[in-house]
Amino acid sequence: MARIVRVARSTSLFGFGSRFYSTSAEVTSGVSHASPFLHGGGARKDAARDRNVQWVFLGCPGVGKGTYASRLSSLLGVPHIATGDLVREELASSGPLSQQLSEIVNQGKLVSDEIIVNLLSKRLEAGEAKGESGFILDGFPRTMRQAEILGDVTDIDLVVNLKLPEEVLVDKCLGRRTCNQCGKGFNIAHINLKGENGKPGISMDPLLPPPQCMSKLITRADDTEEVVKARLRIYNETSQPLEEYYRSKGKLMEFDLPGGIPESWPRLLEALRLDDYEEKQSAVA
Repeated sequence: MARIVRVARSTSLFGFGSRFYSTSAEVTSGVSHASPFLHGGGARKDAARDRNVQWVFLGCPGVGKGTYASRLSSLLGVPHIATGDLVREELASSGPLSQQLSEIVNQGKLVSDEIIVNLLSKRLEAGEAKGESGFILDGFPRTMRQAEILGDVTDIDLVVNLKLPEEVLVDKCLGRRTCNQCGKGFNIAHINLKGENGKPGISMDPLLPPPQCMSKLITRADDTEEVVKARLRIYNETSQPLEEYYRSKGKLMEFDLPGGIPESWPRLLEALRLDDYEEKQSAVA
């Protein structure tokens, strides 16, 4: 098993220590009321000098982990480490794992713990060498074994579990496109799921590319309906123990996305008690 570099532990947890967790607190719309949640004033901004946040983002493939983790990374000034990106970088590198990874990804299977730990270990070591502090992990851990390895080497302050209905996830994945020139991601799906049985509807506008990218859009090889549904099935089978593991530690926050970025981002900041923080950062800028 590859080694993960030890990240320094600290008792100063950027405001997300034990006093900020509650297993019974009522929460804002979009967050499961049965889940642990933050309370007591939110994040202490001055604690960032001691150690930045160490968060994990969970959620099915296509739910938007990368989008929201990246936004929070920019807001809080911590690195966003996406294991999916690490895998794609390795695939593009033609390194020793490239062929093995290509077969796994194209079949819609989950990459093994050993490979993921190997890639993440190299990324954390590189970040430590550059003086990085804190992180937001996206796509790791995915299994109990990975969670236990992670828990052995560092403290995780908060685990955010993003949720969307399966039919929305499938449409989102099938609508993903990337410009093969600039590398930016877009989504051509127009989602309008009607509410039923007491559940609210969900509407998401497409994220269309500018004219100069329109003719250069490509689809990921693994974004086919068969592969997407296989990924979702595998994820759902393996995620329950992981969610329960972090729930039992009082670190899981479940967040039902109410729509696209315009609807979901403000509510996520509110759930994290960071809505006023974004306003202050914007004022300083």
